[in-house]
Amino acid sequence: MASIDEFEDHCWKGVVPDADIKLYAPYARATHVGRKPALLAVDLYYLVYRGGAVSPSDVADRYPSSQGWFADRAIAPIQQLIAAARRANLPIFFSTSDIRPNAKPPGANATKRRGPPPQPDDFDIHPAFAVEPSDVIVYKQRASAFEGTPLLSHLKVLGVESLIVCGEATSGCVRASVVDAYSAGLHVALVEECTFDQTELTHQVNLFDLHHKYADVMSLAEVEAYLDRSCGKA
Repeated sequence: MASIDEFEDHCWKGVVPDADIKLYAPYARATHVGRKPALLAVDLYYLVYRGGAVSPSDVADRYPSSQGWFADRAIAPIQQLIAAARRANLPIFFSTSDIRPNAKPPGANATKRRGPPPQPDDFDIHPAFAVEPSDVIVYKQRASAFEGTPLLSHLKVLGVESLIVCGEATSGCVRASVVDAYSAGLHVALVEECTFDQTELTHQVNLFDLHHKYADVMSLAEVEAYLDRSCGKA
Protein backbone atom coordinates (compact mmCIF):
# COMPACT_ATOMS: atom_id res chain seq x y z
CA MET A 1 0.00 0.00 0.00
CA ALA A 2 1.20 3.50 -0.77
CA SER A 3 2.40 5.89 1.93
CA ILE A 4 1.49 9.56 2.25
CA ASP A 5 4.84 10.47 0.66
CA GLU A 6 3.82 8.48 -2.45
CA PHE A 7 0.32 9.91 -2.64
CA GLU A 8 0.96 11.98 -5.79
CA ASP A 9 3.09 9.40 -7.63
CA HIS A 10 0.61 8.90 -10.46
CA CYS A 11 -0.02 9.77 -14.10
CA TRP A 12 -1.05 13.36 -13.39
CA LYS A 13 2.44 14.39 -12.19
CA GLY A 14 3.70 17.07 -14.54
CA VAL A 15 0.16 17.73 -15.76
CA VAL A 16 -1.55 19.18 -12.69
CA PRO A 17 0.28 22.36 -11.62
CA ASP A 18 2.31 22.21 -8.42
CA ALA A 19 0.19 25.00 -6.95
CA ASP A 20 -2.95 22.92 -7.44
CA ILE A 21 -1.34 19.85 -5.90
CA LYS A 22 -0.37 21.96 -2.90
CA LEU A 23 -3.97 23.19 -2.66
CA TYR A 24 -5.12 19.57 -2.44
CA ALA A 25 -2.54 18.64 0.21
CA PRO A 26 -5.16 18.17 2.99
CA TYR A 27 -6.43 15.08 1.12
CA ALA A 28 -3.08 13.26 1.28
CA ARG A 29 -3.21 9.91 3.08
CA ALA A 30 -1.93 6.37 2.91
CA THR A 31 -3.90 4.38 0.34
CA HIS A 32 -5.13 0.81 0.55
CA VAL A 33 -7.57 -1.81 -0.70
CA GLY A 34 -10.57 -1.97 1.59
CA ARG A 35 -11.97 -4.88 3.57
CA LYS A 36 -13.96 -7.64 1.86
CA PRO A 37 -13.59 -6.28 -1.67
CA ALA A 38 -15.38 -7.08 -4.91
CA LEU A 39 -14.22 -6.18 -8.41
CA LEU A 40 -16.37 -3.84 -10.50
CA ALA A 41 -15.46 -3.66 -14.20
CA VAL A 42 -17.26 -0.68 -15.70
CA ASP A 43 -18.45 -0.75 -19.33
CA LEU A 44 -15.85 -2.97 -20.98
CA TYR A 45 -18.05 -3.41 -24.04
CA TYR A 46 -17.38 -3.65 -27.76
CA LEU A 47 -18.43 -0.07 -28.51
CA VAL A 48 -15.31 1.55 -27.05
CA TYR A 49 -12.99 -0.83 -28.91
CA ARG A 50 -14.39 -0.11 -32.39
CA GLY A 51 -11.74 1.00 -34.87
CA GLY A 52 -8.82 -0.68 -33.12
CA ALA A 53 -5.64 0.61 -31.52
CA VAL A 54 -5.56 4.05 -33.16
CA SER A 55 -6.07 7.62 -32.04
CA PRO A 56 -9.76 8.05 -31.15
CA SER A 57 -9.84 11.21 -33.26
CA ASP A 58 -8.86 9.21 -36.36
CA VAL A 59 -12.00 7.05 -36.18
CA ALA A 60 -14.40 9.54 -34.57
CA ASP A 61 -16.44 9.95 -37.76
CA ARG A 62 -17.22 6.22 -37.93
CA TYR A 63 -16.99 5.30 -34.24
CA PRO A 64 -17.65 8.38 -32.08
CA SER A 65 -17.53 6.32 -28.88
CA SER A 66 -14.23 4.59 -29.69
CA GLN A 67 -11.46 5.02 -27.16
CA GLY A 68 -8.87 3.67 -29.56
CA TRP A 69 -5.41 3.02 -28.29
CA PHE A 70 -6.34 4.07 -24.76
CA ALA A 71 -8.80 1.16 -24.62
CA ASP A 72 -6.37 -1.21 -26.32
CA ARG A 73 -3.45 -0.53 -23.98
CA ALA A 74 -5.65 -1.28 -20.95
CA ILE A 75 -6.67 -4.77 -22.15
CA ALA A 76 -3.68 -6.65 -20.75
CA PRO A 77 -3.66 -4.85 -17.37
CA ILE A 78 -7.40 -5.44 -16.94
CA GLN A 79 -6.97 -9.11 -17.81
CA GLN A 80 -4.23 -9.29 -15.18
CA LEU A 81 -6.47 -7.62 -12.60
CA ILE A 82 -9.40 -9.93 -13.33
CA ALA A 83 -7.11 -12.97 -13.07
CA ALA A 84 -5.89 -11.76 -9.68
CA ALA A 85 -9.47 -11.24 -8.51
CA ARG A 86 -10.36 -14.77 -9.60
CA ARG A 87 -7.37 -16.22 -7.75
CA ALA A 88 -8.56 -14.42 -4.65
CA ASN A 89 -12.14 -15.64 -5.13
CA LEU A 90 -13.54 -12.12 -5.23
CA PRO A 91 -17.07 -11.47 -6.46
CA ILE A 92 -16.80 -9.94 -9.93
CA PHE A 93 -19.34 -7.55 -11.43
CA PHE A 94 -19.43 -6.20 -14.97
CA SER A 95 -21.62 -3.27 -15.93
CA THR A 96 -23.00 -2.43 -19.35
CA SER A 97 -25.77 -0.34 -20.90
CA ASP A 98 -29.33 -1.57 -20.88
CA ILE A 99 -30.62 -1.43 -24.48
CA ARG A 100 -33.41 -3.97 -24.11
CA PRO A 101 -36.69 -2.99 -25.79
CA ASN A 102 -39.19 -1.33 -23.44
CA ALA A 103 -36.61 -1.09 -20.67
CA LYS A 104 -36.65 2.71 -20.46
CA PRO A 105 -38.37 5.82 -21.80
CA PRO A 106 -36.78 7.96 -24.53
CA GLY A 107 -34.03 10.18 -23.21
CA ALA A 108 -32.99 7.93 -20.34
CA ASN A 109 -29.37 7.58 -21.38
CA ALA A 110 -25.99 7.39 -19.69
CA THR A 111 -24.77 10.62 -21.31
CA LYS A 112 -25.95 13.29 -23.73
CA ARG A 113 -23.73 12.01 -26.55
CA ARG A 114 -25.39 11.86 -29.96
CA GLY A 115 -24.52 9.02 -32.28
CA PRO A 116 -25.78 6.31 -34.59
CA PRO A 117 -28.18 3.64 -33.30
CA PRO A 118 -26.33 0.88 -31.46
CA GLN A 119 -25.29 -2.28 -33.25
CA PRO A 120 -26.62 -5.50 -31.70
CA ASP A 121 -23.31 -6.34 -30.01
CA ASP A 122 -22.13 -2.83 -29.10
CA PHE A 123 -22.83 -3.34 -25.41
CA ASP A 124 -21.72 -6.96 -25.12
CA ILE A 125 -18.70 -7.39 -22.85
CA HIS A 126 -15.58 -7.53 -25.01
CA PRO A 127 -14.37 -11.14 -25.43
CA ALA A 128 -10.95 -10.21 -24.02
CA PHE A 129 -12.69 -10.24 -20.65
CA ALA A 130 -14.42 -13.60 -20.54
CA VAL A 131 -17.46 -13.48 -18.26
CA GLU A 132 -17.77 -16.63 -16.17
CA PRO A 133 -20.95 -18.18 -14.74
CA SER A 134 -20.12 -16.89 -11.25
CA ASP A 135 -19.87 -13.28 -12.47
CA VAL A 136 -22.76 -10.83 -12.44
CA ILE A 137 -23.58 -8.42 -15.28
CA VAL A 138 -25.37 -5.26 -14.15
CA TYR A 139 -27.47 -3.53 -16.82
CA LYS A 140 -27.66 0.22 -16.29
CA GLN A 141 -29.46 3.13 -17.94
CA ARG A 142 -27.44 5.98 -16.47
CA ALA A 143 -23.74 6.62 -16.00
CA SER A 144 -23.39 5.03 -12.56
CA ALA A 145 -23.47 1.27 -12.10
CA PHE A 146 -25.48 1.96 -8.94
CA GLU A 147 -28.22 4.28 -10.23
CA GLY A 148 -31.43 2.30 -10.66
CA THR A 149 -29.68 -1.09 -10.55
CA PRO A 150 -29.55 -3.89 -7.95
CA LEU A 151 -25.78 -3.60 -7.55
CA LEU A 152 -25.80 -2.29 -3.97
CA SER A 153 -28.22 -4.96 -2.80
CA HIS A 154 -26.07 -7.65 -4.47
CA LEU A 155 -23.01 -6.34 -2.62
CA LYS A 156 -24.90 -6.44 0.67
CA VAL A 157 -25.99 -10.04 0.09
CA LEU A 158 -22.35 -11.02 -0.45
CA GLY A 159 -21.05 -9.05 2.55
CA VAL A 160 -18.90 -6.80 0.35
CA GLU A 161 -17.51 -3.73 2.12
CA SER A 162 -15.29 -2.22 -0.58
CA LEU A 163 -14.71 -2.15 -4.32
CA ILE A 164 -11.78 -2.46 -6.68
CA VAL A 165 -12.78 -0.57 -9.82
CA CYS A 166 -11.56 -0.66 -13.41
CA GLY A 167 -13.00 0.25 -16.81
CA GLU A 168 -14.14 3.33 -18.67
CA ALA A 169 -14.65 6.20 -19.05
CA THR A 170 -12.64 7.75 -16.24
CA SER A 171 -14.53 11.02 -16.60
CA GLY A 172 -17.95 9.43 -17.06
CA CYS A 173 -19.27 6.07 -15.95
CA VAL A 174 -16.23 5.21 -13.83
CA ARG A 175 -16.41 8.57 -12.11
CA ALA A 176 -20.17 8.32 -11.50
CA SER A 177 -19.85 4.78 -10.15
CA VAL A 178 -16.96 5.69 -7.84
CA VAL A 179 -18.79 8.71 -6.41
CA ASP A 180 -21.93 6.64 -5.81
CA ALA A 181 -19.90 3.86 -4.19
CA TYR A 182 -18.25 6.37 -1.87
CA SER A 183 -21.64 7.90 -1.10
CA ALA A 184 -22.91 4.43 -0.17
CA GLY A 185 -20.10 4.01 2.36
CA LEU A 186 -17.88 1.72 0.30
CA HIS A 187 -14.13 2.15 0.17
CA VAL A 188 -12.92 2.32 -3.45
CA ALA A 189 -9.54 1.34 -4.85
CA LEU A 190 -9.36 2.62 -8.44
CA VAL A 191 -6.70 0.84 -10.52
CA GLU A 192 -4.75 3.38 -12.56
CA GLU A 193 -3.56 1.24 -15.48
CA CYS A 194 -6.98 -0.40 -15.75
CA THR A 195 -9.01 2.76 -16.37
CA PHE A 196 -9.13 4.84 -19.53
CA ASP A 197 -10.89 7.62 -21.43
CA GLN A 198 -11.02 9.09 -24.93
CA THR A 199 -8.33 11.66 -24.13
CA GLU A 200 -5.31 11.36 -21.89
CA LEU A 201 -5.77 14.76 -20.27
CA THR A 202 -9.37 14.01 -19.29
CA HIS A 203 -8.24 10.68 -17.84
CA GLN A 204 -5.41 12.23 -15.83
CA VAL A 205 -7.39 15.14 -14.40
CA ASN A 206 -10.34 12.97 -13.38
CA LEU A 207 -8.07 10.40 -11.74
CA PHE A 208 -6.43 13.25 -9.83
CA ASP A 209 -9.77 14.56 -8.58
CA LEU A 210 -11.22 11.14 -7.72
CA HIS A 211 -8.03 10.16 -5.90
CA HIS A 212 -8.17 13.16 -3.64
CA LYS A 213 -11.89 13.15 -2.89
CA TYR A 214 -13.52 9.75 -3.31
CA ALA A 215 -11.12 6.89 -4.05
CA ASP A 216 -7.63 5.55 -3.56
CA VAL A 217 -5.99 5.47 -6.99
CA MET A 218 -3.55 2.57 -6.84
CA SER A 219 -1.21 0.79 -9.22
CA LEU A 220 -2.03 -2.61 -10.61
CA ALA A 221 1.06 -4.02 -8.89
CA GLU A 222 -0.13 -2.79 -5.50
CA VAL A 223 -3.62 -4.21 -5.91
CA GLU A 224 -2.44 -7.52 -7.30
CA ALA A 225 0.06 -7.93 -4.46
CA TYR A 226 -2.70 -7.27 -1.94
CA LEU A 227 -5.03 -9.81 -3.54
CA ASP A 228 -2.36 -12.50 -3.75
CA ARG A 229 -1.16 -11.84 -0.20
CA SER A 230 -4.38 -11.23 1.71
CA CYS A 231 -7.52 -12.38 -0.06
CA GLY A 232 -5.90 -15.45 -1.50
CA LYS A 233 -5.41 -16.78 2.02
CA ALA A 234 -9.04 -16.23 3.07
